[in-house]
Amino acid sequence: MTGPRKLGKTTDQRMAMLRQQVTDFLDTGKMETTISRCKEIAPLAEKMITLGKKNTLASRRQALAFITREDVVTKVFAELATKYADREGGYTRVTRTGVRRGDSAEMGVVELV
Repeated sequence: MTGPRKLGKTTDQRMAMLRQQVTDFLDTGKMETTISRCKEIAPLAEKMITLGKKNTLASRRQALAFITREDVVTKVFAELATKYADREGGYTRVTRTGVRRGDSAEMGVVELV
């Protein structure tokens, strides 16, 4: 299958969910969810960190358009951008943790490296 995963939601619902999950992930640095959501969150979070490394007004506005909280944008541009300044990519790691008891969904943890 090519293209993004639909995750059982319409486009606007899916984008709202991913925006919120990326915001929460960048705020805490770690998140446990299903593997398919982890695989969708990781590249979006890496893009936000890359915008933080550019540190221009345009990149800050792009990040503010996607991330739902202004304090998280400040954290990305101040803390995470300096932490990953010498790294060319690969800021996230997805680890499988097993299956969820209720519906046997494959679970995983996405975390900042």
